[in-house]
Amino acid sequence: MSQSHQKSYSNVRHRDLEFEEDDWVFLKVSPMKGIMQFGKKWKLSSRYVRPYRIIQRIGQVSYKLELPPEMSLVHLVFHVSMLKKVVGYPSFIIPVETIEVNEELTYEEIPVSILDRQVRNLRNKEIASMKVLR
Repeated sequence: MSQSHQKSYSNVRHRDLEFEEDDWVFLKVSPMKGIMQFGKKWKLSSRYVRPYRIIQRIGQVSYKLELPPEMSLVHLVFHVSMLKKVVGYPSFIIPVETIEVNEELTYEEIPVSILDRQVRNLRNKEIASMKVLR
């Protein structure tokens, strides 16, 4: 019974995503758990990176993107769930520093230096924390 209620709620809010050629979209990347991305951790880390132009629609839910040469190892065709429409003009978007994305669409940010260390004492534990410069 409850499954049918949930299904009816999702069907009301469901909308199909469709893009056209020459549209601009953000590409979804998967952050690696436990690693900081762009100064944010887990929930607040970047999920979508810089805008890419759609070259061609392939099938019902697949799109071919125009990727830069540094992402030559990544396949050019993506499912619609990996894309998010760019609202506005793409030249107004400030590009994020270059990201090295591997074949699994994951990336890793390397810290520059450790600015401060701190150890907090709880009842029966010590918790170490660090302030890191990126």
